Amino acid sequence: MTTSLPFGIDFGGTGIKGAPIDLATGEFAAERVRIPTPEHSTPEAIAEIFVELLSHFPEYDGKVGVTVPGVVRHGVVHSAANIDKSWIGTDADAIFTAATGRDVHVVNDADAAGLAEVRYGAAKGRRGLVIMTTLGTGIGSALLYDGVLVPNSELGHLELDGHDAETRASNIARKREELSWKHWAKRLQKYYQHLEMLFSPDLFLVGGGVSKEAAEFLPLLDLDTEIIPARLLNTAGAVGAALYAEELATD
Repeated sequence: MTTSLPFGIDFGGTGIKGAPIDLATGEFAAERVRIPTPEHSTPEAIAEIFVELLSHFPEYDGKVGVTVPGVVRHGVVHSAANIDKSWIGTDADAIFTAATGRDVHVVNDADAAGLAEVRYGAAKGRRGLVIMTTLGTGIGSALLYDGVLVPNSELGHLELDGHDAETRASNIARKREELSWKHWAKRLQKYYQHLEMLFSPDLFLVGGGVSKEAAEFLPLLDLDTEIIPARLLNTAGAVGAALYAEELATD
């Protein structure tokens, strides 16, 4: 017996994780499976892993949502800051649909996380403009107004001190330069103040793995806008991808 629950896949730099998603609750409907990301992560190589991943869940045959760390328009990937350059110009929806025999839709990874947080997480029920930032290898971003996604914002590439903001204020920059929480927070202060000036948001939402340690750095920020940690952590990508594929994607 099969069920039509959608399936969410979170494609990351070190691992590819997937599970069927119950959209009524925003929770995994079965235990997640993780497969290491191959060194040469071309679309074709990743498609083979998706086939393997889905084979673990033969009873689930719904739509498949996939996060991609890049700009995505109508299923086509247009940037590849932190993945293989062969993704640029690739119709990922078509490649993955053909490989898996399923209805597959890709979405920017930060956009997926933002969708999940607004529907099920820390920003549930919040009105106005919510800006989610994911502080990790880079800085991902999602803009949501009254719960509606404005895709592909890429706010990690705003200029900060003459550089791409993510090269100065991402979590990997903190680790690479061995910055204290206080020193890193000074960079985050500049970054979020710049976002405030440009967008006048109602809420900042901070995601990425480092959000688990939000108490170490968020209290050091002095902003006009409320800023809070994301709640769904490492489940947000898969949940948001499934939500996107089921409700928002267009063929």
